[in-house]
Amino acid sequence: MTGVAPVTGERILVVDDEADIVALVAYHLAKSGYRVSTASSGNEALDAARRERPALIVLDLMLPGMSGYDVLEHLRASDATRDIAVLMLTARREEQDRIQGLALGADDYLTKPFSPQELVLRVGAILRRVGASAVSGGDKIQIGPLVIDCAAHLVHVDAQPIELTPTEFKLLLTLAERRGRVQARAHLLETVWEAAPDIQTRTVDMHVQRLRAKLGVAGDLIETVRGFGYRIRAPQSRLA
Repeated sequence: MTGVAPVTGERILVVDDEADIVALVAYHLAKSGYRVSTASSGNEALDAARRERPALIVLDLMLPGMSGYDVLEHLRASDATRDIAVLMLTARREEQDRIQGLALGADDYLTKPFSPQELVLRVGAILRRVGASAVSGGDKIQIGPLVIDCAAHLVHVDAQPIELTPTEFKLLLTLAERRGRVQARAHLLETVWEAAPDIQTRTVDMHVQRLRAKLGVAGDLIETVRGFGYRIRAPQSRLA
């Protein structure tokens, strides 16, 4: 485990077994004001995540011993690390790889070769999204069996807690706040992911699919408007 000179800013953990990639990513993140730690294997990454609780992990897919997919599954399965944001960084460009990463709970996906400036911008967008999710609103939104506690960043369905990633929470909250109105995929990308409207609309579909599965009986509240986007259909009431 190595570190980059600490500066004021949130901690980022960079996980890759290619030393030149680690050095490149760490340099640009540190230059932008982040505190950076590194790991070269899945086990090192999990140990560092539990010990340091970084705000975000830049995670390679192809790691020795344990794949990035396995690392992501372990992160999302643990109470101590489930809320850490993850940006997957990999040379694997196939759509299925991207879909699998997003389905497992990655917040974004960037392929190699990549622009360091774009990576830094994506990291910043994810962290702003996470921060916005944590402080959104000051009350609760109830839609049928679904209750969203905006201030506490909690979701319940039929009084049972639902574990969501920061991105999933922001997506659900965006749809809930605009209930009854169709939200275009491009608009959701701009609002939730802070991405240009022509980038990876499939990202929205995969997160909606995962969100529906997690919400169980409340998943049917999210309707697909074919050829356009999504909406939450049920009327809502606000709780005191």
